[in-house]
Amino acid sequence: MTQIKICGITNAEDALCAAGCGADALGFIFYRKSPRYISPIQARQIIRKLPAGIARIGVFVNESAAEVKRIYELCNLDFIQLHGDESAEYCSCFAPEMLIKAVALHEEHDLQKSLNYHVAALLVDSRRGGLYGGTGRKANWDLALRIKNKKPLILSGGLNEENIKAALEKVAPQALDINSGVEIKPGRKDHKKIARLCKIVQSVDFQPDNTPFIFTVRGNR
Repeated sequence: MTQIKICGITNAEDALCAAGCGADALGFIFYRKSPRYISPIQARQIIRKLPAGIARIGVFVNESAAEVKRIYELCNLDFIQLHGDESAEYCSCFAPEMLIKAVALHEEHDLQKSLNYHVAALLVDSRRGGLYGGTGRKANWDLALRIKNKKPLILSGGLNEENIKAALEKVAPQALDINSGVEIKPGRKDHKKIARLCKIVQSVDFQPDNTPFIFTVRGNR
């Protein structure tokens, strides 16, 4: 079963809608320059309202390891998603099973570099114009496909109702990360789009039933 993460959550209504539609994980962006930024206190308040079984993921960009760890514990997160220029050495500050590393793949060199990260999963996204994500632009599916057999793969980058079926057919990632494709505007989700997209994924699934899940919750919850 292909898992679904809805990222860029900024309010409880959107969070509960995504959970109700079958999302497996929600992403909270703690990068102040993002139009989808949410404060750790606000995120914690939303997280407390979520049903059990949905993974909580904090998204960070070039943040200090100490601050990442502080927010991770404050918000009772399940995963840390590093979406900036973090090195493999920086990633060693954290347990690999709690890490997701976002990478932008443009050429062969990017692919080889991404495989050096010792993490739970790699998230393939698209970067444009100095933005680290949420660009609405399609990622490189051909290079993403080559990651899948080496590392658990989360596909992101401009996914929406119109191209999600094609992404599943071509790449068949273990998980999908959806952000701008289900938005009314940055930080505000379209609930009907979330419902339709989740329904498409659930009806057109190319993952075998025994595929290991990427998004899981911490054992103490």
